[in-house]
Amino acid sequence: MSRNVPYLLSRNAFGRLVFTGTDGEARQGVVPVRAFPITAPDQGIALIDAQGHELVWIDRLNDLPDELRLLVEADLASREFIPEIKRIHEVSGFAAPCTWRVETDRGRTAFILKGEEDIRRLTPPALLIADSHGIHFLIRDRAALDHHSRRILDRFL
Repeated sequence: MSRNVPYLLSRNAFGRLVFTGTDGEARQGVVPVRAFPITAPDQGIALIDAQGHELVWIDRLNDLPDELRLLVEADLASREFIPEIKRIHEVSGFAAPCTWRVETDRGRTAFILKGEEDIRRLTPPALLIADSHGIHFLIRDRAALDHHSRRILDRFL
């Protein structure tokens, strides 16, 4: 495993990533994209140019030198927002649409679930819930939720 990479990453004056490959050409507006954002967030990341072409594939973030890894992680964090539900306090009813009051890894919030089809099963035991505004909430392991939260969730599954 070599931590030497044949390219450079930097930020331009606007804070966007710039990729400079072995050809010396600097490509502006590069974005990292995770192949498996939920199940393997630190593995399989592509650096994509502004036209949507893959410039480089990163097998594991930890394989990158620290300064490059930090740039990629910061860019990913600034674009991704998927709060993880830790506890379901209450729901306004068991027929959708209904309001869910939850505790996430980012604090308490409430959202409206439009329909049961907005609860997607991922690789067991994970779930992805979309609210009425298109924000996605992750339940990484529904079995790890407290008893009260699991009982509420089971009514929708």
